[in-house]
Amino acid sequence: MDIPFDAWLPRQRWYAGRGRTLSAAKPVLTVPLRDDLYLVLLDATYIDGTVERYQVIMGVGQHPGHAGAAISSYDGRTAYDGLFDADAARYLLQLIDDATTVGPVEFAKEPGARLPLDAPPRVSTAEQSNTSVVFGRDAMLKVFRRVTAGVHPDIELNRALARAGNEHVARLLGSIETRWGGEPCALGVVSEFAADSVEGWHMATTGDSDFTDESRLLGAAVASVHTCLADVLGTDSVQFPVDVMVDRLTTATQAVPELYDYAPRIKQRYRDLSGRQITVQRVHGDLHLGQVLRTPQRWLLIDFEGEPGKPLPQRRRPDSAVRDVAGMMRSFDYAAYQRPGVAAQAWADRNVAAFCDGYAAESGADPRDSADLLAAYELDKAVYEAAYEARHRPDWLSIPMGSIDRLLR
Repeated sequence: MDIPFDAWLPRQRWYAGRGRTLSAAKPVLTVPLRDDLYLVLLDATYIDGTVERYQVIMGVGQHPGHAGAAISSYDGRTAYDGLFDADAARYLLQLIDDATTVGPVEFAKEPGARLPLDAPPRVSTAEQSNTSVVFGRDAMLKVFRRVTAGVHPDIELNRALARAGNEHVARLLGSIETRWGGEPCALGVVSEFAADSVEGWHMATTGDSDFTDESRLLGAAVASVHTCLADVLGTDSVQFPVDVMVDRLTTATQAVPELYDYAPRIKQRYRDLSGRQITVQRVHGDLHLGQVLRTPQRWLLIDFEGEPGKPLPQRRRPDSAVRDVAGMMRSFDYAAYQRPGVAAQAWADRNVAAFCDGYAAESGADPRDSADLLAAYELDKAVYEAAYEARHRPDWLSIPMGSIDRLLR
């Protein structure tokens, strides 16, 4: 069956090629998992010469009934996105439980893991860049849609934290990987599912209760994860990355005219730190209130993939733990503006203070003690946000621009 992936691919919510013209989407690897189920890797080629690799778990047979799952029909059969087929999803979990190798694809189970093979699967509606299947209340299989060669930080860091016994991550249960150009290539990961959990963003932006107690606990959870990653994977000392931040600012300023008048002062803030030695380690890399879950027992950090738009080697590069702290501070700023009837800046300031209090109590290091370093990382994040908002949500541009103005006073 000749599958017209190029017609189906751009309609998927996880497709990253919007804004470019797709010229072709062709399979480069097709692995039969059973007679009616295939793991397919596609190369999406654009007219600008760029190429992205995507993964599709493709079922062939009777359509599972989910709108948008059908890829094409031919000779009475339908090719469809197999993750929406309950039987196919359970079969993937079984392959992981059996630690099976199928052709070049390795399904692996973590030591001591128990997978809920009989639990009913459902596709989560929360994912944007991947697809996750939740099995009952016990496990979640995340299938990476856009795949890249190299060690995947979501597997690497979750594995390190889980094996160290850190309680602020969902325990890793298994993974799916292959090889690409001699390097590992992650295809999926299964973790414990945080049943009865609430996303941090939802908690922070709804309800009438004060959030500072939760912010303090969240700060302690982030510090616990940072301490564990430093203990397990080590630290290093490097010079503050002035040139990297200046380059990002230059690129953003070209896209956001509103940054032009601020750029010289932002650069000076970065250059004031030139030659400063900072401690770096593995960090989350894209931490905000949408990347944390509150269970009845504790806060959990999720999605250790780093910023999706960055190349994999950059996402794995050690950085200051202050980057994660600054990311959460920026997230509090955004959340404050989603709370009607609340004095936004006062709310953000209270929760930033509570978060840092919790972080300091757990780690013994208060990020506010290096105020110039913290401000530089917060400026770097706000510049990134300004470029993002200018492209995608112009009505929100005032939030990062207002923060940049405040940070430069």
